[in-house]
Amino acid sequence: MRIKVILAVSASAIFVSFAVAAYAEELGVMALTPSEMKWSPQGALALTGLEQVNLVGDPAKPGPYTVRLRFPAGYKVAPHTHPDSREITILFGTVHTGYGDKFDAEKLKALPTGSFYTEPANVSHFLEMREAVMVQVSGMGPSGRKFVNPADNPK
Repeated sequence: MRIKVILAVSASAIFVSFAVAAYAEELGVMALTPSEMKWSPQGALALTGLEQVNLVGDPAKPGPYTVRLRFPAGYKVAPHTHPDSREITILFGTVHTGYGDKFDAEKLKALPTGSFYTEPANVSHFLEMREAVMVQVSGMGPSGRKFVNPADNPK
């Protein structure tokens, strides 16, 4: 008798979890743990050497998007612009960022874990990661990247 009750409760729990997942998908809600995020070396914003996971939307398409980017230590991004305004939160590590058409180490500002900054549309900026870094980027697509000096584009 006890085994039948346990099986019935287990079956009910499985049914409820599937029902909750279906309802959440229908509503467009999402709840992901870090291990459930699918990182890729490719993406609309990813450059060689970094990884990206799309959390909401797709930066290459019209509409809101939120992505996370993981940069390895020693990573630099030459001056570039984006067609959309973006908001960035540093989840871990320290981002060194500056604004301008030329990479200038004197203009870099260190932004540690928990910091926030913006990349306004069509404003030139550059980045340096002296340690491993993860950021979360939100904006309104379609996004893209245009290097101030086209020769700096590693793709």
